[in-house]
Amino acid sequence: MPKKINKKSSSRVIAGVALIVIALLILSSVFVYYEYFEKEEVQEKKEEPKVIDDRISPLENQGLVIEILRIRHRGLYEKLTNPRLNWKTKPTFFFVTTMDGLEFASNVVGQQGRFEEVNFHTWDTMFMERKIVKDSDEEQETSDITLTIVEKITTRKIIRKTTKDVERDSITIKYDYRTGRWTGDDYFGDQDGYGHYLGKTFEVWFNVYQMDSDNDFIPYWVEVNVLGTDPRRDDTYRDPDEDGCPTAWEWKWGYDPFSWDDHEKLDPDVDGIENIEEYKMERWLANPFYQEVYVEVDSVSGKGRLDPPTRLYEESAEAITEKYAEHHISLFFDTGWPNGPINGGGQLLPYYASLSQDSGLILEYYNNYFPDERKGIFRYMVFSQKGGYNHPAKNNIYDCTVIPHDPLLPYKPLKGIKNFFMFGVVPTKRGNRVQLAAGIMHELGHSIGIGVSPFEGVDNMSYGLPRFPNKNYLYKDYRSVMNYQCIYEFSVLDYSDGRNGPPYDQNDWQKIFVAGFQYNDNLIEEPFFEPPGHDKYVFDGLDPDDTGYIIDENLTQDVVKIMGQYSPVDPITVEWTVLRLVEADKYPQFKEIKILVKPNSPEGQWVQYCEGELDSEVKILFYSQEEIINSVLEELK
Repeated sequence: MPKKINKKSSSRVIAGVALIVIALLILSSVFVYYEYFEKEEVQEKKEEPKVIDDRISPLENQGLVIEILRIRHRGLYEKLTNPRLNWKTKPTFFFVTTMDGLEFASNVVGQQGRFEEVNFHTWDTMFMERKIVKDSDEEQETSDITLTIVEKITTRKIIRKTTKDVERDSITIKYDYRTGRWTGDDYFGDQDGYGHYLGKTFEVWFNVYQMDSDNDFIPYWVEVNVLGTDPRRDDTYRDPDEDGCPTAWEWKWGYDPFSWDDHEKLDPDVDGIENIEEYKMERWLANPFYQEVYVEVDSVSGKGRLDPPTRLYEESAEAITEKYAEHHISLFFDTGWPNGPINGGGQLLPYYASLSQDSGLILEYYNNYFPDERKGIFRYMVFSQKGGYNHPAKNNIYDCTVIPHDPLLPYKPLKGIKNFFMFGVVPTKRGNRVQLAAGIMHELGHSIGIGVSPFEGVDNMSYGLPRFPNKNYLYKDYRSVMNYQCIYEFSVLDYSDGRNGPPYDQNDWQKIFVAGFQYNDNLIEEPFFEPPGHDKYVFDGLDPDDTGYIIDENLTQDVVKIMGQYSPVDPITVEWTVLRLVEADKYPQFKEIKILVKPNSPEGQWVQYCEGELDSEVKILFYSQEEIINSVLEELK
């Protein structure tokens, strides 16, 4: 008798066979895809050789522009400190540019066929910008530019006076239309800053660029061959890597616009103004590779008509600016800039008879008259008839200074005589300006790291009277505005250069730490403070573990060998440290390597200098626009 067929079992067998067949078909399909189609796809994805677009100006009529942003005469310091020279006479000058043979003199101003002579008659042309434009040949590769500053010298004789033009400083550069860079007497990476020239008689800030269709002033050739950006779209404010600094700024200063950089901490010139702040201050001539000191100046109101508010004399500001310039530091005083922020410099503050350090009154001004966006960039300086100190207003950050100054001192003979014998202040208009300059320079000195420790000659009060110092006073040879004994002498008005040697003289300029104004100080001053010994408040603030990095001794040794004797704050020597990222999952945007630098000065702290990545051989790689440009140019040969 035949067995009955179990329909359920049969269905299960058929279903199982079907599943096996389907699985085999899928596997065979996958095999065929990877064996044939994927190979073809890989072949299709092979990158074609990059075609270099060597055109220079396909989108616009090629032309060149030179902007003269600021010219500062360097001679006022000598006039102010030398009684035989007339410090009241302002210089008269103009500039001449030559661009591929086209000459232009700035003092010849024409309108509808009529011409008149217009010169600069000032010590400083800040906010008096000028520009010159030249049409260039299409696809022209370079242009030769010369900028010459000409001073008009007037000689007075018995009957008449004569004026002659004297050429002073001259700058010659070659502009490259492909790269947008220039070389010559000024170049990217030179000692006095790109677009900044420190001459013998004049200091000049300038910019050169070519016509650009998308108005970001990145040349077409760079956009298509180096950056890979669209030359028809404005990259002035685009920030593809979201690091706070846009493409145009990063290109100008040599950073990769498509790789995140820690611009909030990077400070390659060690001036306390980090890159993201340098970007924000670009309109006020900030340069991330050249030290700057920005100071906002406000004045306390007077009691009435016979008591005018104090103010910063132009001559005092220029004298200090010159001393800083000699040491490659640009000093800026905002006494009321025309394009400054609300609550910027030049404000009149509520009257208080005295602003002592211990009273804490400065906090009222600091909170209400000093913009928050400037804190960490500017130092805040208040002029008052009584006071005189560099002291924190907020936290323990020494970014606030009070300067005592009486503008009526030349008209107060009794007070003038007292100040002359007590402090050596000469009771004249010239002496009043020297006194103000010395007081400002003294307090700024504290904000850049010249403190009482470890050198006790600073702020030493044991000298007695300036004219009759005590016999046991040890610091007679310390010729510095940081020494109260000689602070107001015309022949001093500077920090000491250390020429008289230790132990009773020091080179102040080699002790500075410009970035110190933005750090919490190791010393905490209570009311009626007496400074302890230096060893009681020394603190090394390097703690890389908090940021996901560790110190790598091997890489540090490599960097020390590479850097050699180089110092970004020369002549101050520095130390180097390399940090390696060990928490990449926690900080995925961070670079593998951070290089830190610390000036060997009493107040010096670790500052982030640059960043890099590691290659397969554990060597540090740095982004270099110059290498990219050179490789593209090499392919063109």
